[in-house]
Amino acid sequence: MGYKEFKDGVWASVPKDMDNQNYINTEVSAELITKEYIFDYSWLPRNTATHGYSKKAHEFYSKCPKLGDFPVIIEPWLCLWVLALVIAIVLSLLITMVMPIGIGYMAALFYGQIYATEVKLRLQTGFTDRIVELLVMPDDQFRNVDTNEARSVFRTIWDRTVTEDLASAHVLQNFDDIYYDEVDHLAFRNEIIYKRIKEFYSDFLLTEIEDTKAGIRWSENHLLIMAGLRLYMSHHFCEKYQNVVTGMAYGGAAFLIVAIGIRGLKFIPADKPSIIFLAIILEFSMLVLMAITLVYTEGEERMDKIMKKMEDANKSSLETQRLQAEDMHMLTNALVGQTSALIKDRVEKAIEEFMTSNDEVEKKIAGAVADKILVSLRSNRELEYKK
Repeated sequence: MGYKEFKDGVWASVPKDMDNQNYINTEVSAELITKEYIFDYSWLPRNTATHGYSKKAHEFYSKCPKLGDFPVIIEPWLCLWVLALVIAIVLSLLITMVMPIGIGYMAALFYGQIYATEVKLRLQTGFTDRIVELLVMPDDQFRNVDTNEARSVFRTIWDRTVTEDLASAHVLQNFDDIYYDEVDHLAFRNEIIYKRIKEFYSDFLLTEIEDTKAGIRWSENHLLIMAGLRLYMSHHFCEKYQNVVTGMAYGGAAFLIVAIGIRGLKFIPADKPSIIFLAIILEFSMLVLMAITLVYTEGEERMDKIMKKMEDANKSSLETQRLQAEDMHMLTNALVGQTSALIKDRVEKAIEEFMTSNDEVEKKIAGAVADKILVSLRSNRELEYKK
């Protein structure tokens, strides 16, 4: 069998006595081919009289004994548009990830997610903006942070993450016994502080910190695509669209089952499997998207750990309320006790100093304070008069 390439990328079998010729610049014709093997993936129409087989311009033609007695006709406009769309979307997303934020769609989403995750960390921990900024700062930048500032931040986090659980390794430990001048503050943050945060809050919170650090590294170098992609997928896309992706995968599976069922009932000819190809490619795309979503989805935490962390959070909140109540009680005792006269004298002296000050701002403040005091006194007199 002579298997030769013809013009426009057509491959076909020729008689053995014509096997020694070159047909690459010759158009396929009925006189040159044996019609046993024909593979035509060109966009040109063919007819039986001229070319030896028939197909439309938008069809691909395949004929081989192993494929059956009839040629297989594939319509790429029907079965390959999903694949082309998926490839186009993936390439577009990858390109916009490395573009500047002003023109890159995914770059803008990544930057927005960095800020959104930092806000979420502040809400979950109650730490200040600066503390969160230092927690998510990349290692090379954090190494240059002032040691005294790092010590102050570490002490604040240490005091906030103290637990009363006797089974914990971080129960009532003295910060000054752990952190001293020779300690590398970068290693202390990555090993000690992160471990305390993980135990006191949750594994998910530490994951947010690590992913935000990776997102900041991506913001410095847009070629680190996987770092920015993990932050966006784990903390936005999977949380918001996981059910949508799962539903699309089930929908694609339903379409594939229907297509195969119709094919089994012979309503779809075996020599025109374009609908089957469409269903397979669609379901494959949905399953790949679902697999990516599952890879970036955080695993569920054990219920006992969740209950323990909720208990610690409640204890911390109750302790804060107790301290506030003690402070208010001390202030009340001071106001109604023996020190009330002393406080009164100090307030009068402070107002007098403001009133005699040459600073216009202090005069305005003193005047406003005096007005508030007069209003309060008049209100008290009116109440006494009514009584």
